[in-house]
Amino acid sequence: MNFNKIINYYFLILFSFIPISIILGSSISLINILLIDLSFLIFLFFYKKDFNFLKSKPIKYLIILYIYLIFNSLISLDQSIGLERNFGFIRIIVFFVALNYFFKDKLFYQKTFLIWIIVISFVLFDVFFESINGQNTLGYVSPYGKRIVSFFKDEPIVGGYLNAFYLILIGFLNLRFKNKYLNLITLFAIIYFSCIFLTGERSNSIKAILGVSLFYIFFKEYKLKYKLFSFAIGLILIFSVIANSGWFKSRYIDQIKVSLTSDKLYFDLYKSGFEISKNYPLFGVGNKNYRVIACGQLHNEKLEKNNLLCTTHPHQIYFEFLSEHGFIGSFLLIFIFYKLIFSKLFFNQKNLNYIQFGASIYIIFVFTPLIPSGAFFSDYSLTLFGLNMAIFYAVNKKFNIFLTHQKR
Repeated sequence: MNFNKIINYYFLILFSFIPISIILGSSISLINILLIDLSFLIFLFFYKKDFNFLKSKPIKYLIILYIYLIFNSLISLDQSIGLERNFGFIRIIVFFVALNYFFKDKLFYQKTFLIWIIVISFVLFDVFFESINGQNTLGYVSPYGKRIVSFFKDEPIVGGYLNAFYLILIGFLNLRFKNKYLNLITLFAIIYFSCIFLTGERSNSIKAILGVSLFYIFFKEYKLKYKLFSFAIGLILIFSVIANSGWFKSRYIDQIKVSLTSDKLYFDLYKSGFEISKNYPLFGVGNKNYRVIACGQLHNEKLEKNNLLCTTHPHQIYFEFLSEHGFIGSFLLIFIFYKLIFSKLFFNQKNLNYIQFGASIYIIFVFTPLIPSGAFFSDYSLTLFGLNMAIFYAVNKKFNIFLTHQKR
């Protein structure tokens, strides 16, 4: 076995381990990403020695973003907290480069995605098992009542986790098998969505149904009648479950009504974020510093009068950006992500493949207003976002930073 094959097998193992590492916790996930990064840097500097990718626009924008984040740390209310979150963003940049390098090989990413499908299938089975038995396959009982946690134990985030891989894998299956097995792929998509719905995570269920609907609207291989039939079957299943379960009716109908009418929790969270941004309008309080000011760790008479909600973040990406990065910082962040993702969507639609389209839908929902979200720069959220962004570029030769800037 030659050296290149050994390297490929080594990185195939590391990339294949990503969905498992996320389940095992942020520490394991971080170690896996860092292992990919450090191994790739050694490979790049001592063996490959090809740095033409540095000329690519995505890398330039990511470097500008990193420089800004370091600046943001220095002007944070608590610099140590800001640096703790921002300094590590370099791992996402190196990961982006590493994934582009290895995923330029079609066979490599096909093997990786097939392994991910196997891993995700175990999670789907576990979600379904827990919904029936009240405990997962390892015997763990959710501390959140009927809300499903699966292998994540203390955190009800399995729906968000499944969403991050959902349309990437559906896109891969459709691209890999094209006109073959369309019925089986559709069945897998319906089962996948059903498991996200069963978790009881409202936001992720809404994202999943809107996302898969968008995906299949633009999917050319299916006739319109088949699309409408599949969509109708999905809706019938959803409403059948809701109609025959008091808990699902309460979770998806009654609680949504309450949230839209009388429950002011999210409104108060958004208001807290906006009030902070008004007092720190230019660059905000600094990344991960919302909690510093909202929880009274730093005295501010003006803000204390506004009864800020003491949480880790405002639970909505734009209010998070405004409060922690101010208007100037938020504009810069949105501009960079527009150039990285949305400009590609708007002006290169004909060149996108199904995997890219799946990844882009996930990214679009990250930036969708009004949908509650986790902290964008947290390890968990940033890993899933960075993964989708890297895949968006890597799986198309017209976007991949190594194929568009090949060594001459």
